[in-house]
Amino acid sequence: MRRFLKFLHTMAAIGLTGAMASLVVLLSLTPPTSDLAGYAAMRGAMGAIATWIFFPSLGLILISGLFAIALHRGFHDAGWAWLKAATGILVFESGFVGVLGPMQQEAEQSALALAGKIDPASLGGSLVAERNTLWVLLAIAVANVVLGIWRPRLMRRGSAI
Repeated sequence: MRRFLKFLHTMAAIGLTGAMASLVVLLSLTPPTSDLAGYAAMRGAMGAIATWIFFPSLGLILISGLFAIALHRGFHDAGWAWLKAATGILVFESGFVGVLGPMQQEAEQSALALAGKIDPASLGGSLVAERNTLWVLLAIAVANVVLGIWRPRLMRRGSAI
């Protein structure tokens, strides 16, 4: 079971990191909202990546990591494992609020604007915030990989964790 959970966790981490990296690239290549067709196509692609790669990978990382901690006694007292769990939960929440939600919403809004149902002037306001959120989440993901590989001893006052 331990190897299976590690496999799931690793595959999900690959998917999540790849999704975040591709989203950062697509955000930097997004045409201006004045090119509504190009903007809507790019935002649709980003919404699909967020929905079908980013979100499932994020959920699988969190679930497999928490199950690994629960099932293996060696992780119960490992401070690095609990730090990874805490940052994983923060990444999960930030991923919902700062990436998945805005990307899906902007994809829907740009499709509506392309169909002439809403004003295109309301589009494009979240690009910088999405990019910044993705960079922060990528940094945390790298830190979690570092914790998982080197497994440093983390100390609590009076006892080793």
